[in-house]
Amino acid sequence: MAQAFDRRGIPSAARESIWSARDGHAIRRIDWPAAAAKGGQGRGALLFLPGRADFYEKYLETLAYWADQGWHVTAADWRGQAGSGRFAADPQAGDVPDFGVWIDDLAALWADWTASTPGPHVLVGHSMGGHLCLRATMERRVDPDALVLSAPMLGFVTPIPARVQHAVARLMCRIGDPQRLAWKASEKPGQRLEGRAALLTHDLDRYADELWWKQHRPELAMGPATWRWVERAAESVARIDAPGALEALDLPVLLLAARFDGLVASKAIERAAARLAHAELVVWGREARHELLREADSVRDAVLAGIDDFLDRKAPPPKG
Repeated sequence: MAQAFDRRGIPSAARESIWSARDGHAIRRIDWPAAAAKGGQGRGALLFLPGRADFYEKYLETLAYWADQGWHVTAADWRGQAGSGRFAADPQAGDVPDFGVWIDDLAALWADWTASTPGPHVLVGHSMGGHLCLRATMERRVDPDALVLSAPMLGFVTPIPARVQHAVARLMCRIGDPQRLAWKASEKPGQRLEGRAALLTHDLDRYADELWWKQHRPELAMGPATWRWVERAAESVARIDAPGALEALDLPVLLLAARFDGLVASKAIERAAARLAHAELVVWGREARHELLREADSVRDAVLAGIDDFLDRKAPPPKG
């Protein structure tokens, strides 16, 4: 019987370190070296980027799974959240001057990482991380052999119509401090903090892991986004949605979505998949919430199996 994975500890095979961005900013990362995977038999290298207010500790179980499949696995924080500092004076505020800052960091990390790891090179992003991975690939800042997007942030679940969301966010930035919080608690406006788990996963034990890590590593905790983040997010979504942008992308992309996701718009993910030349789309029903990689086993196991199948076909291991 396989030993149960300890989701509340850093595995001995993994190594936490600091990567310096081009301007010297310290970015946290974690690596499972290729030698630690399947006795050193390399499958390739996989870089995982999490979502807004996320941190890689939440995904240790999944990162370890990929390492067991033979991948050299790396994950990193985004600048300005988790253990990689803050943009705003309020440490609980999720802020960014522009999403281009994150694109620049990802491009630099990608260049350093691909130079030191074996191919094929796969890029995996969740939520805001999926958005940034897709945009960086579209803008030719990174060149993965395959791209996997888990509930990518390509649209928002909000009563404000998509066509005016950016205009509303710009207005809110003009009439007050752009770095003030856009909502009070949880992951979206109007959602009570105690209902946050219902937005993310059916698995309350995995949800509790997140709270445990925040208690033991307080620097990981972050609350709502600022209006500046909201405005910059809407601007970045518009870039991805621009005519011809997605159509020009020529690499295999797997998009995973939850139809009843309470945070990101599943319809926007479906529209993006239809525009991509080499996309595969899997949409889950009421059995799945936003964090597909942290869902109950019945969903999570199927998600991982689908990713394995996609990568075996689209980013096969190097021939021995």
